[in-house]
Amino acid sequence: MTTFEPSLSASMRASSHDAPSMADQLPSINFGFEELRSRMNQFTARFDDFIEKGRRRVLEERNQFRVNVAEIQEDQRMKKRDIEILSLKQTQHSQNLAKESAETSEMHAAITTLTTQRDERMTHRDALRAQIAEMQKSISTRREAQLKHRRYLDGQSRYNEPELEFWESYLGLRIEGLGKEDSLKFVYTNVCEREWEREAWFELDTSEREYRIGEVRPKVEREETDRVLERLNETRDLAAFLKGMRELFVEALK
Repeated sequence: MTTFEPSLSASMRASSHDAPSMADQLPSINFGFEELRSRMNQFTARFDDFIEKGRRRVLEERNQFRVNVAEIQEDQRMKKRDIEILSLKQTQHSQNLAKESAETSEMHAAITTLTTQRDERMTHRDALRAQIAEMQKSISTRREAQLKHRRYLDGQSRYNEPELEFWESYLGLRIEGLGKEDSLKFVYTNVCEREWEREAWFELDTSEREYRIGEVRPKVEREETDRVLERLNETRDLAAFLKGMRELFVEALK
């Protein structure tokens, strides 16, 4: 163990106090804390600004995203509505097409029916024209026959007039008109023994080639009148016909 003397240590302390220290002998170093602090503050400010701008950008992008999403949703809603409208229009268009198709079918059916009816009416018209032509031909033939018969009657009238006067004057026969062309009423008197003034009469239609007897009073059997009339149509002997009718009335009134 080494022992130091007090006098030596004291002298050493005294000498060290008087002599310059080692730290004083080292060169002075400037670390630039102020500049570093200033740069750090600037960095912090720029970083905060960057963060703030980033936050604002994120907020703006988020808001813009929300706006875009809202616009997309609105656009989808509008498109969905447009699709629904188009679907309704398509359905209505399909219904209109079906209706038009049905109407077209009905029109074609109606046209076919009308065409058939037109053809039938044209056929009927042609048939009627043929019938009319035939009827006109028949009428012309009958008219010629009537004219011929009328000329015959006119020729016979000069022979019948004296005999008719005889019947009217001496046999109680009266000839009356009926207000119709070619129709006469022959009225007999003195045909009933019980009632001398009682009248008997008949109507004669001379409008056709075959004469016809109309109403008869009093009633006489139709077979008897047809027999007398048939003889008249065969012979055109009016005097014999009037005599035959008088005989029928006399027999009927007995």
